[in-house]
Amino acid sequence: LLLKELGLRQPPNGTATSLEQAERIAEEVGYPVLIRPSYVLGGRAMELVHDVHELQRYMATAVQVSGDHPVLIDRFLRDAIEIDVDAICDGKDVHVAGIMEHIEEAGIHSGDSACSLPPYSLSEDMMAEIRRQTAMLAHGLNVVGLMNIQYAIKDGDVYIIEVNPRASRTVPFVAKATGVPIAKIAARVMAGESLTDFDLDGHQIGKHVAVKEAVFPFARFTGVDVMLGPEMKSTGEVMGLDSEFARAFAKAQLGAGVDLPRKGTVFISVRDDDKQAMVTLARELTEMGFEIIATGGTARHFLEHGLTVRQVNKVLEGPPHIVDAMIDGEVHLIFNTTEGRKAIEDSFSLRRTALMRGVPYYTTVAGARAATRAIQAIRAGSLEVAPLQSYFKSAF
Repeated sequence: LLLKELGLRQPPNGTATSLEQAERIAEEVGYPVLIRPSYVLGGRAMELVHDVHELQRYMATAVQVSGDHPVLIDRFLRDAIEIDVDAICDGKDVHVAGIMEHIEEAGIHSGDSACSLPPYSLSEDMMAEIRRQTAMLAHGLNVVGLMNIQYAIKDGDVYIIEVNPRASRTVPFVAKATGVPIAKIAARVMAGESLTDFDLDGHQIGKHVAVKEAVFPFARFTGVDVMLGPEMKSTGEVMGLDSEFARAFAKAQLGAGVDLPRKGTVFISVRDDDKQAMVTLARELTEMGFEIIATGGTARHFLEHGLTVRQVNKVLEGPPHIVDAMIDGEVHLIFNTTEGRKAIEDSFSLRRTALMRGVPYYTTVAGARAATRAIQAIRAGSLEVAPLQSYFKSAF
């Protein structure tokens, strides 16, 4: 109701208390849909559902559904850019402390996605629009203190995913990246002080980029899948700082224990929708001297675009297949995107082998693109180390 009053967008959605209602709402909003319990922490029991059969399985096994425990169903905005915003409001003025652009597209839990502050691909006009909507929501909700908003940008339109009138897990990252103690300021605002009492305009982030990367415990548990989704799996995070996005991302990867290769062989196997985007990345990697290997469909697409590629079998096609090549140490980087429960299950051994062999593995086009840029930056020169405070315009 508030969003309608403010004239702000949200993905088509509905609330269901029965399987019949869920099927009708999903049909109305259109598959794929993001489905979750009405109250959830860390994305627990959230799923991306692609068809009615997956919906029926979810409603039967994942949650208890009754009048007291409804589920929320939202249309999934495919290939959208997700944005996290932390802001402080004193009831009158709004200070946008940080606008973070996720590396992975919408659909990956915000706690698991790498993100960049400031955003690395948004225009100034889009940033201004996000600030405008953030101020409207803060005033509409009568926020005094911290608030967090998650947006999705699809085809130039901004959608509200979630609004939390409280501190978020991103607050420590924003404070470290900007040098502004936003939790302390928010507490003083809640105690009655005004934002005008703080010289916030003079303490914005300097000319540097901060990249947050999630840290995962997958290697500690047998049989766990590294595939990311709406349910949060990370247990920590690291940060990389530098003058440009690619170098900051490279530092964040190193901090998370991911050693990006400077040469070697890259395995690429992606869904049909991602093949064209991967052509550009494969060409850039080839120009850097990497060898490209790919499964049938991806290999054919690359060959049609003039790329040199060696075809390798999927695991289901029999040996010698891609997992054999990984075990033999022939693969140094993996770009693999897939969707649908069956395809994800079929590629499990690939992801698990990559994890146990320490092979960097990216499951989204955005992540693969960021990794390629980082490799280019690493090859161009060594990564420099500087004190955290040296990145800020001045001490707060």
